[in-house]
Amino acid sequence: MLCVFSSIMQCICFHLHALQERVLRWIKPLTTSLVLGTFADLTRGRAELLVENALLRHQLIILRRQIKRPVYRKTDRVLLVFLARMVRTWKQALFIIQPETLVRWHRELFRVFWKHTSKAGSSKPRLSHETITLIREMAATNRLWGRSAFGVSSSSWIFG
Repeated sequence: MLCVFSSIMQCICFHLHALQERVLRWIKPLTTSLVLGTFADLTRGRAELLVENALLRHQLIILRRQIKRPVYRKTDRVLLVFLARMVRTWKQALFIIQPETLVRWHRELFRVFWKHTSKAGSSKPRLSHETITLIREMAATNRLWGRSAFGVSSSSWIFG
C-alpha cells in the first residue's frame, strides 16, 4: 500500500513540475512579438510590472545623463540591484548592463553591508584603565595565578 502511494505521489509531482515549466515558458516575455509580450504581461501582477517599469525607467535616466559610456553612481547600483530583486524576469529587463555585472554589484553590496554590520562599536577597551592595571599587577605578583591548583598535585594523590 505504501509503495503504491509513493508512486502516485511521484507521478503527481512529476506532472506538476512539467506543468510549472510549461507555464513559466509560456509567460516568459518574448522579445520577438509585441502582441505575445503584451499578452504575457497581462498574466503578471501589477506590482511586478510597476517594478519592471521602474527598472527600465532608471536605466533610461542613466543613459540620458551621459553622452558616451554610462557612468554608474553608487545610488544607481543600489537602486538597480534593489529593483532587479523584485522582478522575476530581471535578466530580460536589463539593457545597458550585463546580468553578471548586476550580480557582482549585489555581492559587493552584500559584503559592504555585513562588513559594516559586524564592525566593532569602538576601539576603546570595555574595561577601565585602572582595572587593566590591577589585573596586570595581580598577575605579576602571583606566579601561579590562572593555573590550576589541582594540575600539579593530582598525580601525587592518585599514585601517592
